[in-house]
Amino acid sequence: MKILLAEDDLYLGELIVHMLKKKGVDQIDWVQEGEDAYDYALASFYDVLILDWMLPNGDGVEICKRLRKNGYTGAILMLTAKDAVEDRVEGLEAGADDYLVKPFEIDELMARLKALARRTFVPLQEEVVRFHDFVLNRTSHTLYHGDKEILLTPREFQVLDLLLQNRGHAVPRETILDRIWGLDADVSLKTIDATIKLLRKKLTGDVIQTVRGVGYKIDK
Repeated sequence: MKILLAEDDLYLGELIVHMLKKKGVDQIDWVQEGEDAYDYALASFYDVLILDWMLPNGDGVEICKRLRKNGYTGAILMLTAKDAVEDRVEGLEAGADDYLVKPFEIDELMARLKALARRTFVPLQEEVVRFHDFVLNRTSHTLYHGDKEILLTPREFQVLDLLLQNRGHAVPRETILDRIWGLDADVSLKTIDATIKLLRKKLTGDVIQTVRGVGYKIDK
């Protein structure tokens, strides 16, 4: 199960990450601001987004609405200390799939996560992405140009997929580094440029564009 946790309370965030890992959840990304939650949710697939109601730089309800407006289909579990009926209704109407009031037991959180993860939220058509004359398959991790398969390294595939998930928008080099390698990795921004250069050699035409001073993008 892959989880994105958006929680600005350091103690609670660390506790949730620790307890979920003890329960067997091996993939957890933790962010502490609303805009980061929005960016991460759109940049990668998560089984469930655990979204705190009160977040700096974009509260949970606002982020939830924006994600749904932009076609996000992943499961969203809203966390909040507000327990009034009208608050629950507001959260659900914003696009949340479930609602959990603080304080809560980790077993209840885990049960809700499992229930949400069992649902199919990722549309099947999103597994196959067509762009220019190429077909990228996220399930089989393959890229085809007509009948010819183009062999990509895992990093090349991940970078290409990230650019396609943000098609039409410039993706900063720092964001690519963070999403693919991680900010703690012993990798420089030159590695990003080198990976893009190798990708361009394998893709015919001007598929990946350079946005000067920012990063790279693929047009819609």
